[in-house]
Amino acid sequence: MSEAVPESARELVDRVYRSDSRRVLATLIRLLGDFDLAEEALHDAFAAAVERWPQDGVPANPRAWLVSTGRFKAIDGMRRRARFDASLGELAQRLDAERSDTGESEPDGVADDRLRLIFTCCHPALSPDAQIALTLREVCGLTTEEIAHAFLTPAPTLAQRIVRAKAKIRDARIPYQVPTQAALPERLDQVLRVIYLVFNEGYAASSGTAVTRHDLSGGAIRLGRLLVELLPEPEAIGLLALMLLHESRRAARTSPAGELVLLADQDRSLWDRAQIEEGRTLVERALSSRRVGPYTLQAAIAAVHAEAPSAGATDWEQIVGLYDVLARVDPTPVVELNRAVAVAMRDGPAAGLTIIDALLAHGDLDDYHLAHSARADLCRRLGRPADARVSYQRALGLTRQEPERRFLERRLRELTPDLPSGVM
Repeated sequence: MSEAVPESARELVDRVYRSDSRRVLATLIRLLGDFDLAEEALHDAFAAAVERWPQDGVPANPRAWLVSTGRFKAIDGMRRRARFDASLGELAQRLDAERSDTGESEPDGVADDRLRLIFTCCHPALSPDAQIALTLREVCGLTTEEIAHAFLTPAPTLAQRIVRAKAKIRDARIPYQVPTQAALPERLDQVLRVIYLVFNEGYAASSGTAVTRHDLSGGAIRLGRLLVELLPEPEAIGLLALMLLHESRRAARTSPAGELVLLADQDRSLWDRAQIEEGRTLVERALSSRRVGPYTLQAAIAAVHAEAPSAGATDWEQIVGLYDVLARVDPTPVVELNRAVAVAMRDGPAAGLTIIDALLAHGDLDDYHLAHSARADLCRRLGRPADARVSYQRALGLTRQEPERRFLERRLRELTPDLPSGVM
């Protein structure tokens, strides 16, 4: 133990909790094989640190001390409870006999305990909602109440979702490990999807009173950074680049009154140039791998927008070309919709409207409010107010975000100047 005064020891405990508690938890989950037991051990270890570090001094390796202390307290607790449940005594004996390994080094180079935890929380045996909730709770350290508030879900419902996910992991004996090289690409896609879903909910909230939720987008970016640090695969790098480039516009996406501001109307001086530069560097790194996937291509598109000094100076030819490639790599209706908008900017609204009408006729985007909003805008630009009004009304009926609703209502009033406010 090193010498330390009580005040500095307590400050260090707080600092270590903020910086390393999730890593300590990840290792305890591996050592103890149970989420709830590991969380209890984590809290016991930090409680012991608060009590002992001011008296005994700060250990040379605080994180290893916390892991060892948490593990010991968990085993000791199981022994005390063994008189009521014999299986706990057997478990304590087995855990005690196993080699104590804090996981500071791993032979395969990627099996960091935090990485194990991410893949476990995003296991395909869990429902998508459970994957998101468990990842935010266990990897990011958000409270149940914070996650519930972010997704506008009652806290008891969210808590039950997490409990059921942990039970599924336990009962199905989902392995706490990084997938094999053969299974890694598919499993990594699942992890990236979860991170991007969290980011999208923070960058463009699906409902509620605000356009963005910085706690969620910021948490997703931290997850992306962690994943790139532990597993620097090209698509992980591409996703981090995409999130940074989108997040760089956050301050310009709403007016001081909280109203939605479209990309073409944003004050680009408010864009975060440091995030843009980091994002562009990451895009180049991902592209240089020659293993280009959908997140890297979307990041490349975002980089073209970021490089344009004004909306009018945007290189739409390049953006359409990137969407052409993306549509081959990831042929989804939403990608085709975004490509249609880019085509409209390059070739005129009629060209884009033809593509959007074909997509809507197919039916896949019928309940997607942004498809109807995009169609309305193109009809408005073509001088077809009746068609624009129908599409704006359809979009208005589908959106659940208040700033988007107000934006669509303003567009409708512009098309029908004599319509009283609030009557649509």
